[in-house]
This record gives sequence, structure tokens and C-alpha cells, in this order.
Amino acid sequence: MLNPKLLRNDPDAVFKRLARRGGDDRVAAYRDLEERRKALQVEVERAQAVLNEQSREIGRRKAAGADGAELLAEVEELKKHLKRRRAEFSAAQAALDEFLLGLPNVPHESVPGGADDSANLEVRRWGEAPAFDFAPQDHVALGERLGLDMAAATATSGARYCVMYGALAELQRALIRFMLELHVTEHGYQEVYVPYIVHTEALTGTGQLPKFEHDLFRLHTDNPSY
Repeated sequence: MLNPKLLRNDPDAVFKRLARRGGDDRVAAYRDLEERRKALQVEVERAQAVLNEQSREIGRRKAAGADGAELLAEVEELKKHLKRRRAEFSAAQAALDEFLLGLPNVPHESVPGGADDSANLEVRRWGEAPAFDFAPQDHVALGERLGLDMAAATATSGARYCVMYGALAELQRALIRFMLELHVTEHGYQEVYVPYIVHTEALTGTGQLPKFEHDLFRLHTDNPSY
């Protein structure tokens, strides 16, 4: 999520830079959500202040032996009003948070604008691109001859998965082991084994949700903490 203070201080500058990514200008939608959230917050704070003062006045009247029934009825109505406004404020805050979570990162000033990768700028090139005297094949065509089964994986897990057999599966395992040992022994990394399943909050905090929700698999549970 983008820093809310950054947006509040200069939303025009933020959305101007976001528009360079090829997206639409959503500054008007942001302003509407933020203004509603702010107005409701002010109303909740004012209602709470009035409620606090009236509650103190009831205490003073009781101490003086005066009748506070009428004021007590007003306090009960104000509590109901405050409860409704707090619910509206929570909904407005949730709508704003959802909007902010859907915003991409702000590009650096040096990044050129463009609607697709055709506007990308090549900064530097290392080495020479290989030239072949035959038509190169993609990884699927090569893998199928070596033991890569896309159809079986698609049937069990969906698109973008594969099943590997024999030497190809061994090569996959060897490459994983090689990279782990290389980074641990030569580059100072520490090997860590982490869970495969994480809470929704963890994916939201790392920017995966809600933007990439349809690209993830989800486990349904009755536990509200997941």
C-alpha cells in the first residue's frame, strides 16, 4: 500500500506519476473516498465529545439531586447516532484501504511512461545474443521430450503447472540444491524453511492481495484468524 501521508500531502503528483504506467487518472476517486472518510471521522469525534460532555452533565445533576431523565434520554439517542456513524466511518475507511491496496507502486522519475513494454528503455546490454542455425524451441517443446508433462499437471492443478519425470525431475532438484548451497556458502545468505500457507494479512502486507487474488490458491477454513 502506498503511504497515505504521501497521498494526502500531494495526491496530484502521485497520480500523475502513476498515470505514466499507462493507467487511468484516479485522483478524483481518491479525493471522494478520502473526503468522506475525513468528514465521517470529524463527525464521530464531535459526537463523541458531545456524548462525553452530556455524560458528565448527568453526573453533575445526579450529584446535585436534580432530575436528569430528559438528558439521559438524549444521551441514549446520541449513543445510537454515534454507533451508526462509527459503522459508516469504518466502512469508508475500509473502502479507502481497498482502493489504496489496488494502486501499483509509484514509478521512479527516470522511468519512461508507456502503456506496454514497447515503451521500455534498454539501459545496457551484457554480452552478445546467441545466434542459431536452427529454429529454437521453447521450454515446453524441449521439456516434453525430456519428461515434462503439462497435461497431467493442468488436469490436477490448473494452468502454469507441470509434472516432471526421471532425469528432468532430478535436474530440478539438483538446481534447487545448487542455488541454495551457492548462496549460503558463497554469498552469506542463511537458509530458511518457511510454511507454504500464510494468513491473508501476510499476503496483504506484502502487496499480493487484493491485486493478485485471482492468481493465488486459497484454503477455506472456519477459523476467523485465517
